[in-house]
Amino acid sequence: MGMRMTVPVAKVLATLLADPDDEHYGLGLMQRTGLASGTLYPVLARLQAAGWVEARWEDEDPVEAGRPVRRYYRLTGEGVAEARTALAALRKDTAVHRMREAW
Repeated sequence: MGMRMTVPVAKVLATLLADPDDEHYGLGLMQRTGLASGTLYPVLARLQAAGWVEARWEDEDPVEAGRPVRRYYRLTGEGVAEARTALAALRKDTAVHRMREAW
């Protein structure tokens, strides 16, 4: 499925790809990407719908943890491959665009 590659999508994918086997929760992703929740969560929902990201609620008692239960996100196998391809294409397109501007 073709994913429209916006700056927020690229930021989320790059952050998830930095450690593709790790699970990431919303607040941590907001801090690493600089995206607000109103931008981040719709991107994550699109990536989930495309099959690139899987999500799960942690099995934690919020009272014991002293914080709300976290929802963790991780790239799927397909998501890792698709994200690498999409970000590589974006880098190539950006480099070509910069070269054209320099002429």
